[in-house]
Amino acid sequence: MTVARSRKTRPAKRPFDIEEAVPLLREAVAPYPKAALFELAAEGFASVFELLVACVISIRTRDEVTLPVARRLFAAARGPAEVAKLSPAGIDALIGACTFHEPKSRTIHAIARRTANEFDGELPCDAAVMTSFHGVGPKCANLALGIACGLPTIGVDVHVHRVTNRWGYVETKTPEKTMAALQEKLPQQYWVEINALLVPFGKHVCTGTAPKCATCPLLEMCAQVGVTSHR
Repeated sequence: MTVARSRKTRPAKRPFDIEEAVPLLREAVAPYPKAALFELAAEGFASVFELLVACVISIRTRDEVTLPVARRLFAAARGPAEVAKLSPAGIDALIGACTFHEPKSRTIHAIARRTANEFDGELPCDAAVMTSFHGVGPKCANLALGIACGLPTIGVDVHVHRVTNRWGYVETKTPEKTMAALQEKLPQQYWVEINALLVPFGKHVCTGTAPKCATCPLLEMCAQVGVTSHR
């Protein structure tokens, strides 16, 4: 009985050290594609408007779809004035491969129209303005603010939420609560980068099911919360 119980007992973990973890994460994700918005920014689609629109496209949509869809839209109409000249149906025809493309096309048209008409073609670095658009939440606003504006904001998606809770670094039930918890605990210099790191890490290493714990560089300090099977 004692032997059987000991086999099921995980080794004691040391406290999670985010300062140690970040360099390990950078190395771990280096072989993988960047998260979609960071990739688009690297390609030159780095304005607040472009990144907010791209994030709208990305909602409930895989990066493998988000990237070509965003590129297709911006190839047809790059700036707010050009996008605003398209009808929602015209935008829908360009972004039809993404999930919920019809409501997203209306949101994108509204963002473009207001940016062109109210803000002289320059969407401001203002979270309140961004979240005033139907369909834009804190995740997209924070990603646009962090990447395009260089502001300290945290974009929490399913990967950031799952991985930080799996580590035991935070203990929350929703992405919104994870964002609040990370704002309290995560050093500010990592606020923008945490999304860039944990999207590829969550997709390729710390996966939703059967994560690759055996080769994970953070195993010794990861609490493996909720992990019932792993590779």
